[in-house]
Amino acid sequence: MNKLTKVGLSALCGSLAAVSAANAGEMTVTGGVDMTWMSKDGGDSSTGNPIGMGSNLTFKGNGELDNGWTFGVTVAMLNQDAYSTTAVNLTMGGLGSLNFNQGDSGNGIDSLDDKMPTAWEESWGMGLGTGVKLVSGIGPQVNVQYKTPTVFGVTLTGAVAPDMGAAKTNDKGTSSTADSTGAGYDATININPSFGTEILSGMNLFVGAHTHEIYNETAAHNDYYEATGGISFDIGPISLGYAQQGIATGKTVTGTDVDWYKNQMYGVAFNINDNLSVSYNEMESRQGFVNPAQGETRQMDIESAQIAYTMGGMSVRLADSEVTNGSYQLTNAYDKEATVISVSLAF
Repeated sequence: MNKLTKVGLSALCGSLAAVSAANAGEMTVTGGVDMTWMSKDGGDSSTGNPIGMGSNLTFKGNGELDNGWTFGVTVAMLNQDAYSTTAVNLTMGGLGSLNFNQGDSGNGIDSLDDKMPTAWEESWGMGLGTGVKLVSGIGPQVNVQYKTPTVFGVTLTGAVAPDMGAAKTNDKGTSSTADSTGAGYDATININPSFGTEILSGMNLFVGAHTHEIYNETAAHNDYYEATGGISFDIGPISLGYAQQGIATGKTVTGTDVDWYKNQMYGVAFNINDNLSVSYNEMESRQGFVNPAQGETRQMDIESAQIAYTMGGMSVRLADSEVTNGSYQLTNAYDKEATVISVSLAF
């Protein structure tokens, strides 16, 4: 009897070990370093030390459930070992996927803030401190997003942040309420209308919207809204893109409150070969006030020309960028230019 028991236990242990091995996850680490040299001109031309360095580490783990669903976790550590965010993604086969995110995520409409093709970075992301107002939705908040499977080239997402503006929290914790705002809701749609034809295979249409409720104890505010829509098209080595955005702040208190922002952007990138690419991007952003008579509409313009060359794990990039009326200030002090040279190493 004891012998049979031992045999049974041995078989059971062997079976458990097999299941554990089959479902075991793994953790990987990737990262890189970016070294830059910047030259400024215009309103803020005091460069000081022009040499900059940025580094990042990304920890990724993944595993599989008994029913075949897979999960992954990403922990990002950005410049100077600063914690950025944690995200958990659950892929449910034909049911789509769920993403749980601590913010800084690119979930919801935040993923559509600038989808223009570039050789390196967005036109506003070259160290000029433009102060441009872009759509972001629930992206910077702790949020949950559901993504549908792609069907006939169509992918939908819906995302919610339970309390816009609330602080990030650890497990088994809650944050203090952000009394001035309620929950935020995002929806996006991406369409690749190829219909099986090669000529449309490089086209992508995208639309996104966001809203959240604003509370104010002393004045009636309207709710906050964001929307964006655009198109990108790859034709051989050429990539083209155009998009528009609108933001309604909901503010109604004083005539000088900012009432809305309207953005339009376009970009073109050309892949000369597998290693070398060039691009040109422009963005126009306008700011309007509750009472136009008390604050005229202000327009900011951003331009950036870029070139990038990749050699295995190393990339060399050059960007020449310019902003007029930065931070929506109509003075020459906010007209800036910058040239940035970057060497990036990835592992």
